[in-house]
Amino acid sequence: MIVQWTPAARRDLERCDRQTQHRILDVVERFATTGHGDVVRLKGVARQWRLRVGDWRVRFTLDAALTTLTILTVRHRSEAYRH
Repeated sequence: MIVQWTPAARRDLERCDRQTQHRILDVVERFATTGHGDVVRLKGVARQWRLRVGDWRVRFTLDAALTTLTILTVRHRSEAYRH
């Protein structure tokens, strides 16, 4: 599966400390490779999912063929679900 990062997601990731960045990148890569992770489909939002990485939430979409994972945001859980 191909992983694409939106500019907003890249900025979010850069704001994290190095250790958190590595954890997030490892978990995203593992999910893209194996399909395993703490993933939940978000209610009220069309075709968006979230991947939990400790206290961090990675919001993403999957294309219909399940070949591209597009990372939308990376946020701390305290602000991940605010609109």
